[in-house]
Amino acid sequence: QVQLVESGGGLVQPGGSLRLSCAASGRLISFYTMDWYRQAPGNQRDLVAAITRGGTTNYADSVKGRFTISRDNAKNTVYLQMNSLKTEETAVYYCKCLNDWGQGTQVTVSA
Repeated sequence: QVQLVESGGGLVQPGGSLRLSCAASGRLISFYTMDWYRQAPGNQRDLVAAITRGGTTNYADSVKGRFTISRDNAKNTVYLQMNSLKTEETAVYYCKCLNDWGQGTQVTVSA
């Protein structure tokens, strides 16, 4: 089992940027694909971005060109750089590794 702790969320204006971090413990994440999901109130939890153990990345169509997922295996941490944020991207953002989830970090995009 891996423990995941997200951080970096907050309030940002439309068009702004945030960088989320997901610090892992209990297992080396270098062996696994890591995912970022988000869930807005009343909505399902959707995949935003993923990065494989080899560094291959995949993104939801809605965030391509604006979000960047990366990993620092030495720090056992995964990041999500989010640029040009939109109000509709207000949600709780979660990190996932195998079947383990973090507690989430709130991102609010509002003027």
